[in-house]
Amino acid sequence: MRIVKLILGDIHFQFKYGFYFIYLLFCALYVFLLFIFPETWREKAVSIMIYSDPAAMGLFFMGAIVLLEKSQRVLNALAVSPVKAIEYIIAKTISLMLISVLVSFVLAFVAGIRNIPEVLLATALTSIIFTLLGLIAATKINSLNQYIIMTAPLELICFVPPIIYLFVPSAIIQWYPLNGSMALISNSSQNPLRDISMLLIVIVCLFMVAQRATMKMWRSLGGVKL
Repeated sequence: MRIVKLILGDIHFQFKYGFYFIYLLFCALYVFLLFIFPETWREKAVSIMIYSDPAAMGLFFMGAIVLLEKSQRVLNALAVSPVKAIEYIIAKTISLMLISVLVSFVLAFVAGIRNIPEVLLATALTSIIFTLLGLIAATKINSLNQYIIMTAPLELICFVPPIIYLFVPSAIIQWYPLNGSMALISNSSQNPLRDISMLLIVIVCLFMVAQRATMKMWRSLGGVKL
């Protein structure tokens, strides 16, 4: 099946370029920090760790991934192959989601978080959102500096409100979708179904935008719009 081959290809690509090694080191560092933090800090600390790193890794690394694929002419080959843009996007989201969920499981287990399945589901959905945001941004850049500049405002919008919401829950901002993600990860959600539904709606919308952005990028490969 084509989609499975794409996912396995992405996993091999990520392993080759050290993504798994990097997150093995990060995971060890986070576990060490969790052990030295006071027990009363651990639940909130691990929630911030999971949300701001493994769940958000797609936003951090997608620029580098797409630029590497451009430099190796991977995207040129995909653009003239039977592979569809939506298959390319799904492969990216699933391959990065696997790393996110694996690291999140280790951190949640070490921290003694209750209801780990809910945490992993929230991590998976949040990972998809950040990967899609990263991919949309990556389709519009030609250098890593451009990507950093483009994603800096996204990081503020995506990280600051949920972290504030973790410490100061407010009914006014509970409808912000990523606050729901933080609530699910921290086991503090008052309405899990609502929060999951909001994340799914965001994912569907971002998938549509990412598909159009990816197709546009493929058509313009080589500097000429086809």
